[in-house]
Amino acid sequence: MTIYNSIGKVYSNSRLPDLRIVNSLINLLNLPKKSIIADIGAGTGGYSRAIAQQGYSVYAVEPSSVMRSQSVEHARVKYFAGYAEDIPLANASVDGVICILAMHHFSDLSKAVREMHRISKKGALVFLTFDPRLCEKLWLVDYFPVYRDYDFRVFPPINDVVELIPNYTQRTVEIYILKLPHDLTDMFAASGWRRPEIYLNPEVRANISALALADADEVEKGVIRLQEDLETGKWNVKYGEIRNLSEIDVGYRFLCAKR
Repeated sequence: MTIYNSIGKVYSNSRLPDLRIVNSLINLLNLPKKSIIADIGAGTGGYSRAIAQQGYSVYAVEPSSVMRSQSVEHARVKYFAGYAEDIPLANASVDGVICILAMHHFSDLSKAVREMHRISKKGALVFLTFDPRLCEKLWLVDYFPVYRDYDFRVFPPINDVVELIPNYTQRTVEIYILKLPHDLTDMFAASGWRRPEIYLNPEVRANISALALADADEVEKGVIRLQEDLETGKWNVKYGEIRNLSEIDVGYRFLCAKR
């Protein structure tokens, strides 16, 4: 049982793969078409399908039955029930591995990293993760303080992860900044940095773990304040300058671990 069995019931409605992230993952993997890629913590399989559509085969590994039940079949995607710490794939059975905004949910990151290394041949392990310590406070925190509290509690510092991976895989890790565009289709936590209206949507909030797992009364207070500030123009006065930006760095990073 995972937390997404309770909070991931409509995950596929707002967590749609963003093609720019898909292309970044493929570029970092640097594998020929028809290679086999393992997607660990694949969720509903959105990114698995998007990568398969680019000509790759994908093994999508996800422990939550609720998440897997929302997956859409694709001829080049095979789904597996399993945890990152005990991946149900054979040694050296894939050419590369991706893990998208999932490592903070692993019970044992070191064991998960060892497992990803075990199943991969010579290809890279590519992670997309987040470190709130790498950015200035986003306006979202003024309405939902629980968001920042959650992030600092569950997301390990990037430097700690970068040190951990070589210790268990003898791989070299490179860090790449993901600047968030203003029109992301994957509505993860900070994706609405220029679209505050999306946080008024309960379905979007349900698919952001920091808000879905927080005290419902505290979240509702933030929603009411945000709605009032948007209606009165107060939000625009305080934060409107952010609408002049086309992209922003708020701490999302790709990690590419190579042999």
